Amino acid sequence: MNDTTPNLVSIPVGDAVLEGDLRIPDGASGLVVFAHGSGSSRHSPRNNFVAEVIRDRGVGTLLFDLLTETEDEQYETRFDIPLLTGRLLGATEWLRGRDDTADLDCGYFGSSTGAAAALLAAADLGDEAGAVVSRGGRVDLAESRLGDVTAPTLFVVGGADEPVLRLNRDAFAELDCEKSLEVVAGAGHLFEGPGELDAVADLAADWFETHLG
Repeated sequence: MNDTTPNLVSIPVGDAVLEGDLRIPDGASGLVVFAHGSGSSRHSPRNNFVAEVIRDRGVGTLLFDLLTETEDEQYETRFDIPLLTGRLLGATEWLRGRDDTADLDCGYFGSSTGAAAALLAAADLGDEAGAVVSRGGRVDLAESRLGDVTAPTLFVVGGADEPVLRLNRDAFAELDCEKSLEVVAGAGHLFEGPGELDAVADLAADWFETHLG
């Protein structure tokens, strides 16, 4: 499969079947699983932009829907962090069962509530998780397990996203692993200003390129 051709996949996790887009560049050194935030999906334009930059560095990506269509219509389900974490772990297990992904180091890119699920999944996996990147993450929702994360972890936060920046600084202090906190000056929660999402993508791609494979 090449980078420009989506490989649409169906991922069975428990009683659910989740739709995803798996792309693996030739000679990939690793694979990043994306965990989107509440109200988003695998079609998130921001996550797809970041994923493209990551693939340009020779790292594969999986963007998938953490919830079924029915579940996504229920507001409370979008914030069910244990459910989202279980879906992320289930997708990771599914990847391990595929011939083309079984041997790739796996990392997580989480945004908003998805970042909490990414951190909790990494805490469960221990050394089997290769790296974690959080974009504007609600990392406080993983507070109880932050000390269990061993994967190299990068928090990227907008400088103007003051409430989330405070939460990230507090959570960052609880991490006991290789870690970095990058603040994109002037950026809000959605990184909508000129060059802001480019900065996120470059930081994430650098992190995964360094720590996966």
